Amino acid sequence: MNWYLKVIKDNYANFNGRARRKEFWMFYLFHIIIIFILAFISGFLSGSSESFTGMIPLIIYGLGTFIPYIAVCVRRLHDTGKSGWFFLISFIPYIGGLIILIFMAQNGNIGPNKYGPDPKAPDMDEINDIGKPILE
Repeated sequence: MNWYLKVIKDNYANFNGRARRKEFWMFYLFHIIIIFILAFISGFLSGSSESFTGMIPLIIYGLGTFIPYIAVCVRRLHDTGKSGWFFLISFIPYIGGLIILIFMAQNGNIGPNKYGPDPKAPDMDEINDIGKPILE
């Protein structure tokens, strides 16, 4: 849960630096769990009515986490040595999401790259250094 909160609180719209696989997948796991819980609550609140008022918590959460989701995806792409613009591949119908999934599952570059130091480097305090840009 610390990884999720770190993305939401400290790196809300931080598109600089690198995100290791653990940061991305832990964020994604808790993101999906929260969506399922809110969808269940929204369905319960809506009941059999045709009103969309029960969907308000889910919509607010979705809008609130849209930017952090894109930011952590961009930082994850940076870790693999790719530009954040590669995220636009996800808009290609049918195969775009699969390609992005493969990119997110790849190992990051070992050592520093043009987007920042290696987040897995032994000298880094990983939870406190997530998403920090290069200081040159």
